[in-house]
Amino acid sequence: MKIQILAFGIAKDIVGGTTLDFEIPEGTNVAQLKRQLQKDYPSFTELTSLAIAINSEYAQDEQQISERDEVVLIPPVSGG
Repeated sequence: MKIQILAFGIAKDIVGGTTLDFEIPEGTNVAQLKRQLQKDYPSFTELTSLAIAINSEYAQDEQQISERDEVVLIPPVSGG
């Protein structure tokens, strides 16, 4: 199934834009998506953390993703 991923911060730089059309198998969960992103975009392995939000809420690794979900990559944030 095809999903659209929104990316912010360094994640946007890694994928080359604010949106990414991404193909995943039915039944994919957040952990599997992270592994696939790290495989396709090795720079993700260098981040100290990478959170994923689904439908405006932080998602746990076991949460499944459906085609209509809004998926957002949230890279580590630093501030002062």
